Amino acid sequence: MSTLAPSRPRTDWTGIVFAALLSAAIVFPLLVVGTWAFTEVWRYPNVIPQQFGLRFWGQTLGRPDVWGSLMLSLQLSTVVTLLSAAICLPAAYAFARMDFPGRTFLFFSFLAGHAFPKFGLLIAIAAIFLQLNLIGTFWGVVLIQLVGTLLFMIWIPVAAFQSVDRRMEEAARDVGAGPFRVFWSVTLPQAGPTIAAAVLLSFVGTFYETEGAWLIGAPGIRTMPVLMISFINNQMVIQFGAVLSVMLWVPSFIALMFARRVIGGGAFARGFGA
Repeated sequence: MSTLAPSRPRTDWTGIVFAALLSAAIVFPLLVVGTWAFTEVWRYPNVIPQQFGLRFWGQTLGRPDVWGSLMLSLQLSTVVTLLSAAICLPAAYAFARMDFPGRTFLFFSFLAGHAFPKFGLLIAIAAIFLQLNLIGTFWGVVLIQLVGTLLFMIWIPVAAFQSVDRRMEEAARDVGAGPFRVFWSVTLPQAGPTIAAAVLLSFVGTFYETEGAWLIGAPGIRTMPVLMISFINNQMVIQFGAVLSVMLWVPSFIALMFARRVIGGGAFARGFGA
């Protein structure tokens, strides 16, 4: 009696080609910028630089405004993320667990800031901030960057709270646990990794936010992305902008490593309802 050998899965060459092209489109510009950051001489038509070195790193890191902008960006990102969590997480829990008039309208209204051209929205907000004397201030930039965190800090935690096993919560209540104890011991451990993913995305997104920081913060507030734009526009030497670009990659790289080790990729998928 003969047995049929299991058929080998077909190789999806079309998918592999598209994945390779997409990877090349993402990696190649990063590779070029990273190469420029460590290059001292690279003249056309040479394919590879004629001289590598750290001279431009020394000149860039020796500028006080670079370190000031980096510290300011980290401070802004931390404040915005903490405020966003304090405001949005209770709202996300209410959207996930409560039924109240206007719930659907309010929930989808948080998409409004992402459904229209962002710069137009920023211009309208800047006109209001001008009347409130918030232009060029730290808290003006904090408020404008809070708008960009709403999508992450509302939608993702809502999906996290909705995915919590209600039977475990009911079992905890049956044995006498109060509402706070149920939330702390049952709800939060299940939703926590996905909420951490939302917090991480909010922090990284705030760190790289440019338009609001430039429009509302100028001229007194210069974050790292705003300073990089200034370097690119005012410096004829490409290496200065390349060095700042590599410096901007560092927080993102650290955040991704944290996500991979602590949060796990499934948290991001659950956060978007996948």
